[in-house]
Amino acid sequence: MDVPATRSGPDDVPPQAQSERDRSLRALRARWRTASLAAGWRFPSDWALPEVDAVCAAVMAKGRVEAAETALAGLARARAAAGAGLAETLADLAALHAVLDHVGDGFVSPDVDATPSRLLRTTALAWADVATDQLVHTEVTDPLTGLPSAAYLRTRLYEVYQAAAARERPAAEEHVLLVVSLDLSTVAGFPRLTGMILVADALRAVFDSGQSVASLGPSVVAALVPKDDRVGSHGVALRRALNERLSVDAQLADAGQPRVSAVRLPATHELACDLLAQLARA
Repeated sequence: MDVPATRSGPDDVPPQAQSERDRSLRALRARWRTASLAAGWRFPSDWALPEVDAVCAAVMAKGRVEAAETALAGLARARAAAGAGLAETLADLAALHAVLDHVGDGFVSPDVDATPSRLLRTTALAWADVATDQLVHTEVTDPLTGLPSAAYLRTRLYEVYQAAAARERPAAEEHVLLVVSLDLSTVAGFPRLTGMILVADALRAVFDSGQSVASLGPSVVAALVPKDDRVGSHGVALRRALNERLSVDAQLADAGQPRVSAVRLPATHELACDLLAQLARA
């Protein structure tokens, strides 16, 4: 698991040696990413963080992954803040360990159980520090829109999937997500905040008879509604309510109409939670 140590100070290394070190860092990063994705990292675009480069630099500079504990703790905290689970974070660590422990160019097989316990402990404790703090400060209601948070909708979806399973029917046959996203990239200042407040107000006005509404992200909200003959009329009423509210502000009107889409529920609650995360980034 030793790697050739390189000198860390850019002012102390000749340009050719610095270029070689940079190539080694990029190669290590690429091999680590490939092994992590193969080990089950769910969203490839979320893997790269600045702390990844810090770990690679520490490993290359000190020659051993065990000497990079501080950088690994920083990465674990960043993973937790970005929403990565503990199992996924530890599997990512195992991927790095496997890459450094592997000889040759063949297939790398990450194994959490084969990772040194000290590294696992350092990573798990750092991840837990952030995750616990997030849990303590989790808000049930989004402070801007006043709508329930995505955490609420995940819980509500769990109930929907449980009820559908009891009836031996797919949840998608009974409920659908109506998702509203507003492109605020061209809007600045107070109107940007006002836009989502008005969108939330439109949802509350249309879905006022027990449907579950929630804020998924900075510019995305959703309603979980029964899949019946009122879905179409709800969509029409929602578009009308959105147009009435957003047209009062010139900046919001120029930003264009919000996108309203009916999204089919996937097969399982776990996949539904993944879907909410994807929609929040849309």
